[in-house]
Amino acid sequence: QVQLTESGGGAVQTGGSLELSCANSGYRNGVFCMAWFRQTPEKEREGVAAVAAAGDTTYYADFVKGRFTITQNKFKNILRLQMKDLKPEDTGTYYCAAGRYCDLQSSTFQHWGQGTQVTVSS
Repeated sequence: QVQLTESGGGAVQTGGSLELSCANSGYRNGVFCMAWFRQTPEKEREGVAAVAAAGDTTYYADFVKGRFTITQNKFKNILRLQMKDLKPEDTGTYYCAAGRYCDLQSSTFQHWGQGTQVTVSS
């Protein structure tokens, strides 16, 4: 029973920063990877970053490397995405997800939050 809730979205100008948070209020047994995805009407859902539930190994999409950082707390019930140097193309709905593997493929993840909107103005 995994329940994910995102927060921290908002509107910023190009070059700005935001930090997204995801709280898992449910049972985390069986979750081996936590990740962030994003989606826009023009693009299919794409993986942004992931972190292994054990070991904290991280994975990033090429388009966010050097700008975004994914972290999780000690108790593995809070996931964060620190975003800096934001660009208009980063605009979208960001979703927290929990799944079996850190492959950044949406089909791998069984649990999803409701999403939080990020808007970056030029």
